[in-house]
Amino acid sequence: MSSPSPAPSPVGQWPPRRPSKRSKLRNGTFIIPATGERSRRVLTLRSSASTSTNQTDGPPSRTLSSSSSQTIFSSPHETFSERITAVGQKIRRRKSKVIQWFDSPIGHGVLKCTLAYSIGSLATFWSPISDWLGRPDGKHVVATLTVYFHPARSAGSMIEAVLIAIVAIVYAETVSVLSMVTSVAIGGGLHMVPLAHALVLTVFIGGGFGFIGWVKQKMGNPLVDVGSTLASLAIISVVTKESAVFGSVFSNQKIVQIFKMFVMGVAATTAVNLLLWRVSAVSLLRQSMSKASVSLGDMLALITRGFLSGSEEDVFSKEFLDASGAYTSVYLQMTKNLREAKFERYFLGQEKVYQLDRAVVRSMERLAQSIGGLRSAANTQFALLKESLGPMMSSGLMSPTGTMSASPYSPVLSRTLSNTFKSGGRFLTLSAIDEASDESNNEDDERRNGSLAKDRRGSAVSTASIPLKNPSEIFELFITLLGPSMKSLAYTLSEVLRDPPFGQAPDYEITINDHFRQSLTDALALFNTARADALQELYKTLELDRTRSPSVQADFEEVAAACGHFSFSLQAFGEEMQKYLDVLDDLKFANEHMTRSWYWLKWWRGRNHHSRKIVTLPFDNGERESLIKPIKKSQMPRGIPDTMIQRRDTYAWEAVPEANRFIATLSQKLLRAIRRLARDDIRFGLKVGVGAALWAMLAFIPQTKDTYQHWRGEWGLLSFMIVCAMTVGASNTTGWARFMGTIIGITASAINWNITQGNGIVLILLGSFVAFWGFFVILALGKAPLGRITLLAYNVSTLYAYSLSQKVEDDDDDEGGTHPIISEILLHRFVAVTAGILWGLIICRVIWPISARKKFKEGLSMLHLQMGLIWKRGPLAILLRSDCTRSYLRSGEQAALQKYAARLDALRTSAASEFELRGPFPGEQAARLMQCTHRLLDAFYAMSLVTQRKGNLTEGERALLLYTADERTQLCERICHVFQVLASSLMLEYPLTDAIPSVSRTRDRLLGKIFMFRKEHQPSSISMGGEPGSSNGSTTGGGLGGGLGLGLTGSKFAGGGGGGGVGVGKNIEEKDYALLYAYALVTGQVAEELKVVASEIEGLFGVLEEDALLLQ
Repeated sequence: MSSPSPAPSPVGQWPPRRPSKRSKLRNGTFIIPATGERSRRVLTLRSSASTSTNQTDGPPSRTLSSSSSQTIFSSPHETFSERITAVGQKIRRRKSKVIQWFDSPIGHGVLKCTLAYSIGSLATFWSPISDWLGRPDGKHVVATLTVYFHPARSAGSMIEAVLIAIVAIVYAETVSVLSMVTSVAIGGGLHMVPLAHALVLTVFIGGGFGFIGWVKQKMGNPLVDVGSTLASLAIISVVTKESAVFGSVFSNQKIVQIFKMFVMGVAATTAVNLLLWRVSAVSLLRQSMSKASVSLGDMLALITRGFLSGSEEDVFSKEFLDASGAYTSVYLQMTKNLREAKFERYFLGQEKVYQLDRAVVRSMERLAQSIGGLRSAANTQFALLKESLGPMMSSGLMSPTGTMSASPYSPVLSRTLSNTFKSGGRFLTLSAIDEASDESNNEDDERRNGSLAKDRRGSAVSTASIPLKNPSEIFELFITLLGPSMKSLAYTLSEVLRDPPFGQAPDYEITINDHFRQSLTDALALFNTARADALQELYKTLELDRTRSPSVQADFEEVAAACGHFSFSLQAFGEEMQKYLDVLDDLKFANEHMTRSWYWLKWWRGRNHHSRKIVTLPFDNGERESLIKPIKKSQMPRGIPDTMIQRRDTYAWEAVPEANRFIATLSQKLLRAIRRLARDDIRFGLKVGVGAALWAMLAFIPQTKDTYQHWRGEWGLLSFMIVCAMTVGASNTTGWARFMGTIIGITASAINWNITQGNGIVLILLGSFVAFWGFFVILALGKAPLGRITLLAYNVSTLYAYSLSQKVEDDDDDEGGTHPIISEILLHRFVAVTAGILWGLIICRVIWPISARKKFKEGLSMLHLQMGLIWKRGPLAILLRSDCTRSYLRSGEQAALQKYAARLDALRTSAASEFELRGPFPGEQAARLMQCTHRLLDAFYAMSLVTQRKGNLTEGERALLLYTADERTQLCERICHVFQVLASSLMLEYPLTDAIPSVSRTRDRLLGKIFMFRKEHQPSSISMGGEPGSSNGSTTGGGLGGGLGLGLTGSKFAGGGGGGGVGVGKNIEEKDYALLYAYALVTGQVAEELKVVASEIEGLFGVLEEDALLLQ
């Protein structure tokens, strides 16, 4: 492709636009990851989706819908036989789709669950099994077990489910036996029946159910929630329903039956899970790892391409959003699979292999964090290009017709303008990076590229020798120098990520290419060499023209720092990739030389002995000093931390030291005890226990006992236990699903019973259809509560009615006895379930309500406050204090902050279901606030990458850090202050004022101090005949005194005269300014995001005007 001749500059335009030396980015040497070979052929950064689309041979295939419509409605004059043929083809296609769905993992899961449910229902419909379970009713619990612990899960999840079910049934049986013993000992032995009933209510119902609620909240595991429902069902069946407890008579008949039903239900679902289409959590984990790797590769390619083109279009494109969304969804699945794979690995004695599996997941987390830092670095470029648009607009470079005149500015400045001025020539596109449409394997092209390489490098150098006229040309020069190497490295990295590290299903064997590590090492070596040369050439070019004003020179330096910042971030990503490949190699070696061990069974050896047997992960840091403790997966953001609460509780006593110490000590101890009881998990357990005891009390009071039994109050109590959730929003969601599921379940029960008239064989068949629909809702539609409750309501209606017809032992005269009245049964179930739902909502709303809205508000406030405190440490000041051995972002903090933000996103979703008289939850505004928070976290990580890359400080960097110490301290304090103001406004829901301190002004003062340093300490200012920068104590004394804040008293740089001592005998180069300017760039990003957060808060709570009347 030949280069177009540059258009002549319009008459009178100044400065004239420099003609482009390239029509597209020159080819750089890149490493082919699969072979390790070096090549110079044309390559293009694309997402995997577009690559696979372009590589498809032949014309694009028609979609099914379009082909179907053309087949059926191709001609209005087609014959009847042709129409019949078309309909037949459509039916065959639909049949093929159905068969394909049944052969998919979801289809397999629905079929497995339906089979397990049908087996479980035999406990009611098949006489031999029914007789083995005994005479009491309630045999539908076997089918219910197959619903709650369904087999459509991995083997690891099934192991976990069985363990939880064992614990649940043991706990339920223990509570049931102890309640009977208490009733017999006190009611029968001491003839104190009311006292026995009171103890049963308070201890075994209130305390037992309260403990279940506490465990449910503490663990935060869906399977634990299911196990708590099972334990509640077993306890309710014995304690509140059996006459043995009321009559103070010990009977183990129901207890034994519950144990038998448990064994049968768990055995049925486990057998189906392991024998039919068994799914391995390890395979699922490796599948999700491969998907996550591809998504990371796509995001890397698109971000790098966006930086090279100077356009945000790639970062905001549908391809990037799809890749980012795919990683987010697959990451959640990957963490779930990792947990389930742990049970498989430990069960098979593969503990060390699991540790490496976890290391791979953690390495991917680090890669995702690096992607966030890379995107933040690219955003700095986009922001600077947008700033350069201002002078262009004001200087009349836009014609009245809306097209662009010839201009010295070449990069794409914004997505909107890029689309609007697309017809305005190549003004908005960096000429350096027009990419070829596809890769070329032509050897002639390669030879031609090799022969032209020297000429192009010479052209780049000659271009660099021309003095730069505006900041945007810095980008073009930088991309001329480093663009090919940057593109080559990004290509190598993305191709390594897109090559799945694991093979095909079902084994997913590790198939990582042995050349990858060496290829990546070579690619990084090439990039580092090119990067050092490019930056050196860039700063040499900046020194060519000393006639620029300090402000213009600062603009140039800022742009150059943005280029270096992105290249540093890309290099950091490559280094993280090396660790990722190291972990994959270790995992491959461990799989090939696997030894089994069950150290976890040796509980008596202690945790320290066990930890010595575990391999050390590649990026485990022995110095785990973290301000934020690691956040567990089940932990909910607590809002206000304990340290703040403790200070609230003690400041009044400390303010009055002459107060009575005995009273003060006693008060503090009592208050601490109350605070422990006021913890969320304790309060939740207490209110669950109180609510259950108040409901079950109706079964023990003589005046209400008959009503309780007639309306089947035990099902209302079970509904109460299911509906009770940690937050009000979650309770509302579960309650609605429970209500709708009950209506659907009893409707299906009425239809099936009236069709079959109690015929067991037909009921099994129709029940299988109901089960199929219910599990389709659970697995395919993802509405587990609705599907589960539908089947539960069907079980307690249809299966219970059939049990009555088989003459089981039950007080069932009010429902027809051996001739069940299905309408009465359904009415009783509906009333009991509805009442239980309402009771659960009342308890959750009235007694110590835990609002997801409040938790989200407090959690977001604390997150912003924590981020402000972290920034206050000083990202650059800590380099001086620790001599570049520590980072301001401590080990583990970034992961903890991101996990905390993920919990806030979950709370935000739950808060949308909470109703308040003040109005609905502002979900859109909350989502935008969280988006800003995630971008702030990316900027924090980007800043940590800037500081981590510094092995040591040069003399010039150290002098510059000391000189700007005061301004940087003020800037850090100002950012912390703004974070605190915003956090306080969110917490109190108070409006902001229009007098929020400006971060930009403080940042401008820092930039001004850097300009002053440059003016006073330019080493070439005297030799060029210029007047040396004047210095006086009034202008620089504060800057030099900044060392006091860093503990650097007595520094050799301290002294009068504006840092004149710094310039004496010190070699201060242009690249020494890069660290400060990169810091200023990231700080600018943080400042802009804080403005967006403030704007959102003002939209929510308003702004306090000067004339506002607050004293009323």
